[in-house]
Amino acid sequence: MAQQDESTTSWGRRVFNLFLFTSFFLAICAVAMVWQTCYLFHLPINSSLLGFTFFGTLCSYNFHWYFTPAAFGGSNKTAWSGRNKPVHATLFLIALVGALYCTWLLRAHWGWLLLTAFVTFLYSAPKVPHNWALHLQKIAVGKTIFLAFAWAHVTALLPLLVYNADQSDKAVFFVVNRFFLIYAICILFDYRDRESDRKEGIRSLLTWLEHEGILILFWTIMVAFGLSGILLYGQGMPLVSVVALSIPGLIVAGLQPYSMRHSGDYHYYFVLDGLMAFSVPLVALLDYGP
Repeated sequence: MAQQDESTTSWGRRVFNLFLFTSFFLAICAVAMVWQTCYLFHLPINSSLLGFTFFGTLCSYNFHWYFTPAAFGGSNKTAWSGRNKPVHATLFLIALVGALYCTWLLRAHWGWLLLTAFVTFLYSAPKVPHNWALHLQKIAVGKTIFLAFAWAHVTALLPLLVYNADQSDKAVFFVVNRFFLIYAICILFDYRDRESDRKEGIRSLLTWLEHEGILILFWTIMVAFGLSGILLYGQGMPLVSVVALSIPGLIVAGLQPYSMRHSGDYHYYFVLDGLMAFSVPLVALLDYGP
């Protein structure tokens, strides 16, 4: 009986790893974040935008992990990706087709979609083993900002642009608030990956900042996140919505010491990544506004 339980646990872990390490979980989080923007700003749900978000996330992250050398990582996730390159390649190609199809459906907004693709590519381009990518490794100082901007753009700004919706200060502070939350999470990821980035020759802000400088950067971003939430409330966002949006940031702040001492894959790829979208169920449960 114990052997059967152990076998079931092992099978369940393999399925969970497949779901998590192929970025399906992350793609679902991204879709949920787009839904949240539409909900808070009373926009209709655009299935093409949701499809672009889902397939684009799968496409970009499987591309990223396909080119990540297993030798430089040391984590279970990196080792898993090294053993499953064909899985990443297959998902990248399938998701690319899906993303291109959704881009065609959203072609009226091609400029914004192209900007998103370009900024997202800048994050992963230093991983590509070609001579032109070597130059990008030297100028990838802003790769964390590129990634945070891409996420905030797709999940917070793009739904507003697609519908030519609210252009008020409330919309601006909402996008800024989402950017600071995502950037704070990205800082923790980059802190963990500093050594592997150095081995790969990738230069980023966090590879040359000392520990104390990284802490200052992190807490500066968290203060900016809090201030943007206050300003968001001041611009008319319901208090319950601001509270729901703020809770994940408080959790990220509380997890900062633990995150900088531990590098577990589930903590980073499930807990921290999941915190980007944790406000979605909170908003749905707490926001009873019109």
